[in-house]
Amino acid sequence: MTGKRHAITLYGKKECCLCDEAMEVLEKVALSLPFEFEKKDITEDPELLERFGTVIPVVFVDGEQVFRYRVNENRLRALLSKAR
Repeated sequence: MTGKRHAITLYGKKECCLCDEAMEVLEKVALSLPFEFEKKDITEDPELLERFGTVIPVVFVDGEQVFRYRVNENRLRALLSKAR
């Protein structure tokens, strides 16, 4: 891969089993395809809670929403394999 690392943002909250599953997939993929990562707790921001409250986890790659509810490992790997 050339250029900068991809940037991933996970929107979720504590005590969310789907958020925990998404985090596990992200951690697994990061071992072989490193990326910049930010995790945002939607309960700490009223706007995020309004936007994502019923559809978490939500994952953005390079500013584009790519997953909701579940993270597909193979699709994530394909997205991260593309050069930035």
